[in-house]
Amino acid sequence: MSGLQCRPFEPQDATAVRRVDELALAETETDPDDIPGSGDLADVAASYLDRGGEFLVGVLPEPLDSEDSAAITTHDGSVVAIGGYLPSEAGYEDERTVPGAAELHRMRVHPAAQGRGYAHDLLTALESRITTAGFDPILATTARRQQKAIAFYPSAGYEQVGESTMGEYELVHFEKRMR
Repeated sequence: MSGLQCRPFEPQDATAVRRVDELALAETETDPDDIPGSGDLADVAASYLDRGGEFLVGVLPEPLDSEDSAAITTHDGSVVAIGGYLPSEAGYEDERTVPGAAELHRMRVHPAAQGRGYAHDLLTALESRITTAGFDPILATTARRQQKAIAFYPSAGYEQVGESTMGEYELVHFEKRMR
């Protein structure tokens, strides 16, 4: 077990969530403003919870050994992983719509915490909640430049089902049937 506690987003997590997103994207040379729906983290409740989805944070009880540890600290530890889902029909206009599906969004792990199994722990927690909510299949889309994500999804049982282009980004689409 990794020691990561996955729990629902709380308003006091907002700054830490935005910082983890920013750092994870910077590592792949991705500008957060180029990502469709990038304003979702400004109001997680309206963007996820009010639209039938959920948003989780992965928290370590101890501080992360990182120069920005204060920026990712919340009331119960260090936020090192984030991610949520929306019903496919409630997603963004430019996304695939698959009846009955849920789409993963903002799956990120702080660069200083990568390679420790936290993405797997977060994904497992999200998949459990998605399945309990009755969604199937689960969709995921990532930019080709996010090579760690491209390798991660197949290792977690996701099948690549297509590719597309949006602006300067080549996107890879994944899907996993849960039943």
